[in-house]
This record gives sequence, C-alpha cells and structure tokens, in this order.
Amino acid sequence: MDLNTIWFLLVGVLIAGYAILDGFDLGAGVLHLFTRDERERRVMMNAIGPVWDGNEVWLLTAGGALFAAFPPVYASVFSGFYLAFMLLLVALIFRAISFEFRSKVDSPGWRRCWDVAFGVGSAVPALLYGVAVGNVLRGLDMDASGVTTTLVGLLNPFALLIGLLGVAMFVLHGATYLGLKTDGALQDRMRHWASAAWVAFIALYAVSTVASYAVAPYLFENWFSNPLTWVFFAVLLASCVAGPAAVRASRFGRGFVASAAATLSIIALAAEGMYPRLVPARPDVANSLTIYNASSTPRTLTVMLVIALVGMPLVILYTVLIYRAFRGKTVLTADSY
Repeated sequence: MDLNTIWFLLVGVLIAGYAILDGFDLGAGVLHLFTRDERERRVMMNAIGPVWDGNEVWLLTAGGALFAAFPPVYASVFSGFYLAFMLLLVALIFRAISFEFRSKVDSPGWRRCWDVAFGVGSAVPALLYGVAVGNVLRGLDMDASGVTTTLVGLLNPFALLIGLLGVAMFVLHGATYLGLKTDGALQDRMRHWASAAWVAFIALYAVSTVASYAVAPYLFENWFSNPLTWVFFAVLLASCVAGPAAVRASRFGRGFVASAAATLSIIALAAEGMYPRLVPARPDVANSLTIYNASSTPRTLTVMLVIALVGMPLVILYTVLIYRAFRGKTVLTADSY
C-alpha cells in the first residue's frame, strides 16, 4: 500500500466519520421541520446541541486533508461546485446561528422563524451533499481549465436521486439518534419516522444502484472480483435487516449502530468503485483525476501523514469524551435552547 492509497483511505475515513456523526444532526434538523410541539422542538435541538459543532470538525478536517494530499482535486471540485458550496455555506450559517438566536426573544413568531431556519439549514445540506456525491460518481465535465459543469448541470436526475438517498439516510440516522435520546410520545414518533426512513433508504439505494450501473458503469469494473465488495455488502445487508428490527423493538442503541454501519458501507462501496479515481471525467473517464496524477509530492504526503497520525487520535479522543459527557436522555433546563 503506497502513500497515495493511504491518503485515499484517510480522506474516505474522514468523510465517512462526518457522514455518521453530523449525519444524525442533519437528520434531526429535517425532522424538526415536521414537529409542532414547542417542548419537543426544544428537546430535539438540545439532543444535538452539545455535539453538533464538534461533529463538523470532521468535514473541515476532510477538506484540509484533500487540499494537502490532492490539491488539483480540491481546486477542481471547489471551483466547479462554487455556487452550490455558497448555497451550502449560507444554509450551514443559518443552521448554526439558529441555536443561539432561537431563545433570545420570548416570542412564538421569533422562535418559529429560527425553527424554520434550523430545519431548512439542515435539509439543504443533506440534499446538496448527496447531489455532490452523485455528480462525482457520475463524472464531471472537465477540460484543461478544470470542471466546466454549471449549477443547473449539477442538478441532473442521477445526482438528485443520490441527493434523495442522502436525505433518507440522514433522516433515518437522525430519527434513530433522537429515539435514543428521548422518551414518551416523542420517542414513539421517532420510531415511526425511523421505520419509514429505513423503507425509503432501502428502496432508494436499490434504485440508485441500478441507475449507477446505467450512468457510471466504470464503478462496477472490479466490484465482483474484489472480496471487499462482499464484506461491505454483507455489512449493509445485515444493517438493513437488524436496523428496522431494532427500531421496532425500541432498541435504539442497536438501531443507531445499524444505521451508522449502513452509512459506512455505502460510502465504502462507492469509494471502492471509484478507486483510484478521485474526480471521474466525462465523457472520457481516462482523463480523470486520480490519486496518482493529482497528488502532492511524496515528501508532502509523508509529512502530512505524520501530522495526521498525531492529530487524528486527538479528534477521536475529543469526540469520545464529548459523547460520554452528554450520554443519556435529553433533559430541558433553564439554560436549554
């Protein structure tokens, strides 16, 4: 295993970590849009309040790792997705400040305004992340100057399908997490949401797999000959069986592990199909940016690997300590959002 492959795996781990950790935050925000009871809305926000900002560290770290290890990929993707990323940034900003502003004025209208900002600021990123992944899997229109795809071009049917899959995945993850953190009537509603989201997730994944074979057949070139395919697919299949069963039995801890495993599995399957490509090119996939033609120098990769080996354990330790400190059911206090 060379340095380029190691960095491919590290970037993939960071993206998967972000999807698993911040995924339930986004899913909880989407569900927040459909909650009418004021107390339940507060419980939902406070369930993710102590951890959401730490979860986003994984996305920032993934972006930094991509910039350090594969700068042409970073430049191409961020320039090609510029307007989409600006929309994403605005949504994330409103989502973040809604936590702080919601309780500053004792007015139902004021709170409802920030509730909508929180919900929309969660739903838009959930959709756009999937759309971005869908476009990368499909392949991006590229020339010598980089990615030439327009914002309208990014909203193609295949990318929107993957976007809906991403929303279903995050809603599933969020409902399971909220079921773990709540009780009573709200927990019952989360059980119904999680069960419905599992059905939507499984159906959309099946359709997306067929669509991927039609739109991006290169993803399946080495699928069936690689033993890792069967490992990841077995984990995904086990998750899709165990997850709904755990939710129906109100075993939300097991359900959360299952939804996290499903998220990890589909990301791993997509990464396996792309390897060694990072930005597949259209119409000729041979012109793709790969881990070899778009990487930094070996010395840069080595130095950054040392830094990563020091920094990543600290990020993991911080994450474990935060979740340990705020484990248990969510309880509202005078300092709650």
